[in-house]
Amino acid sequence: MKNSGKRSIPPTVMVIFGASGDLTARKLVPALFNLSLDHLLPENFFLIGYGRKHVSDDDFRSGLKKSLSAYSRRPVNKDIWDKLEPGVSFHTGAYDDPSSFEELKLKIEKIEEMVGGPIQCMFYLSTPPSGFLPILENLGNSGLARLHKNTPSASKVIIEKPFGRDLNSARELNQMINRRFSESQVFRIDHYLGKETVQSLLVQRFANSIFEPVWNRNYVSSVQITVSEDLGVGSRAGYYDRSGAMRDMIQNHVMQLLALTTMEPPSSLDPEAIRDEKVKALQAIKPLKLNDPHAEVVRGVYTEGLVGGEKAIGYQNENGVSSTSYTETYAGLCLQLDNWRWKGVPFYIRSGKRLARKVSEIVVQFTRPPAILFGHDSRQPLSPNLLTIRIQPNEGVGLSLNSKTPGLETKLQPVNLSFGYETTFGSNTPEAYERLILDALAGDGTLFIRGDEAENSWGLLTPVLDYWQSMGNHGLEEYAAGSWGPLAADKLLLQRGHEWITNK
Repeated sequence: MKNSGKRSIPPTVMVIFGASGDLTARKLVPALFNLSLDHLLPENFFLIGYGRKHVSDDDFRSGLKKSLSAYSRRPVNKDIWDKLEPGVSFHTGAYDDPSSFEELKLKIEKIEEMVGGPIQCMFYLSTPPSGFLPILENLGNSGLARLHKNTPSASKVIIEKPFGRDLNSARELNQMINRRFSESQVFRIDHYLGKETVQSLLVQRFANSIFEPVWNRNYVSSVQITVSEDLGVGSRAGYYDRSGAMRDMIQNHVMQLLALTTMEPPSSLDPEAIRDEKVKALQAIKPLKLNDPHAEVVRGVYTEGLVGGEKAIGYQNENGVSSTSYTETYAGLCLQLDNWRWKGVPFYIRSGKRLARKVSEIVVQFTRPPAILFGHDSRQPLSPNLLTIRIQPNEGVGLSLNSKTPGLETKLQPVNLSFGYETTFGSNTPEAYERLILDALAGDGTLFIRGDEAENSWGLLTPVLDYWQSMGNHGLEEYAAGSWGPLAADKLLLQRGHEWITNK
């Protein structure tokens, strides 16, 4: 996590495959524009959109300018856009057409001639997974993947999730990538890791002496990670019905939050040192109990209910969902890490659609002190200390403490110490894609998922998915839209002496 403003980035051409999609319009181009506003892009920066449908350069530029007006977090600055626009072009071609990649290579070579030196190629795969193989193979066959290899201008590739559907497909994807690129050239992007609060998690842990000494089994009772959404599947029903909560959220976003929460202190802020510790944390997770009286996994699907006071239909009635679907819209797990720091501490994670609120947070519950001076009767209830790291919305950190209420009697009440990013630093903080694209341009892989990280995460969850597949609808709990999930998820914690913590 180096100082972004002081890093040297070579002249760059960024090629976006699937450039006509929503991700380019809503996230990628606004991110590039805002980086340019902050003078963080290299002086010589070129953007090539790649797509199968013919689009003229002028139409592509015009469309991008409109998307900036709609989606940029800051107003369009004419001087900045006038500087970027001449370097924007569109290349029409199929992903499986070798001749089109040879033409792309010629276009890049002409840019190098104009710049007068080597140029870094950044290939962004903003396509469905079916496009990965032909694009990667043609980048390799054309020589674009090896351009300036082992130099600061070496080619790089950014790949959007999903990184496979299970362990076998994740391995196949990694093998496919590694045939053409070395791991140092590969940036598997998860936008959650670009959020300010997630980046700050390492700072909270390792830059504050009040936390690190108690960040272990001796002082932590349990940890909860929640990534909930109040919306249903909407227009994504076709994709979601093939994925479910486990693949869509838990395998990537939630497991990354878990790894950052549980990892050991790295030897340095070198990207590989950090990612090594994340992998060790994932490897320490014990296999989940499935067909067991003390099963550690719950799945559910939302039915009709009220969300925000408005009626919401059930998942089975969503347009595009199969009537025989047994896809889970909620998944809750109890994980145990078999290592020295976390032995015996349960990690409860949950994610779902149509829940009571949209929230992403990590809650660390500390052990209670002995009920000797306080907490030994109902007049002095002793609440556990909670450290809450809020990722969205209202990014920030909260610490719950016990305090005496005013009055002549000694009565205890939990109080919250809270810090919010918006109130402290202002609301116009960089978007996640700004940070991640900048890091990739600079070759910093800290906030990206390494191939073995993806495989270790899939290695834990694939047996669960296989078990659910074999069970069909059996064990698929129902929960009303607008609630916090199925009753079985509450029982998952209650039988272990805990309950879900839902902050207001």
